[in-house]
Amino acid sequence: MPDLPSSMTAAVMHAPGDIRVEEVPVPTPGAGEVLLKVAACGVCGSDIPRMLRNGGYVMPIICGHEFSAHVETLGEGVTGFSPGDLVSVPPLIPCRHCDFCVRGDFGLCEDYDYFGSRSDGAYAQYVVSPVGNLLPMPEGLDPRAAAMLDPAAIALHALWKTGLRAGHRVLVVGAGPIGLFAVQWARLHGAAEVVTIDLSEEKSAMAREAGADHAVQTLDEARAVAGRGFDVVLESAGVPVTADMAARLVGPKGHAVFVGIPHAPVELAKETWNQFLRLEVTLHGSWNSFSAPFPGDEWRVAAAKMASGELRWEFMITHELPLAALPEMMQKLGARSEHSSKVIFVPNAG
Repeated sequence: MPDLPSSMTAAVMHAPGDIRVEEVPVPTPGAGEVLLKVAACGVCGSDIPRMLRNGGYVMPIICGHEFSAHVETLGEGVTGFSPGDLVSVPPLIPCRHCDFCVRGDFGLCEDYDYFGSRSDGAYAQYVVSPVGNLLPMPEGLDPRAAAMLDPAAIALHALWKTGLRAGHRVLVVGAGPIGLFAVQWARLHGAAEVVTIDLSEEKSAMAREAGADHAVQTLDEARAVAGRGFDVVLESAGVPVTADMAARLVGPKGHAVFVGIPHAPVELAKETWNQFLRLEVTLHGSWNSFSAPFPGDEWRVAAAKMASGELRWEFMITHELPLAALPEMMQKLGARSEHSSKVIFVPNAG
């Protein structure tokens, strides 16, 4: 194996909107840690406000938390992995000691770390990870697919809360990557009908490619196909009006699960409130994608379904770019100046 370089290229956020692609030292793995060579890192919707407006918990910081990598070197005491192994890396680093972690609710950890917002992430050529965060990938899986397990697992984690089963009618609000994976999970669970709603014509076309029976763009269109309401509604847009819509379009004894993170106050109309009371609708919050044993069956099932070809991912990738393009691309994403779905950065390309 070639000697490890002393420096690497990384996209470093020095302040919100101040993102510089520069040379920084290659990190050194400590005991129980592994140095990883990043294969691919996807842009999460949360990266955009973090990198352009809100900043990280510490700065400067290297963002990026949806990633896959190859094992480079092992820290002291690490076994079970070899250089070259392809892994996906769940972004949450749980403490594993608090009451929530002990009972397997890692997403509720009281003392967690997180790649890309609290610790350096994967918009870089190399990153260090605790060995407990490495998930080995099936033989032959594309590293880009392995970097998309996080949104796939988020969608599955949310849908499992609803008791989704064969014959259900499903509405997915928002046709970004989480929504597109939700469409496919609904199909794989035997849904009788899957409908999406998204304002974007391009994203609606992608929803149809994912397997949606109807991809509508207005509330009136959604109402027209809702009938008595949907058995399951997944809200992934995080927009106040779509939160109300999601609660209103659930049918009797149905379930709505909320994944999208709103950036403005959310109010439910009086009619919506009365309806979900009278119809005995269940509303669920869903956070992250984790269960026991960490990172959870959500991740393992998603990896297996990607490897088998049952869960499709490649059609979602609209951009595949080197790190040098990251600052400009983030500005474009923030301005919504061009269509995008999943944007992937390949730090070690070329």
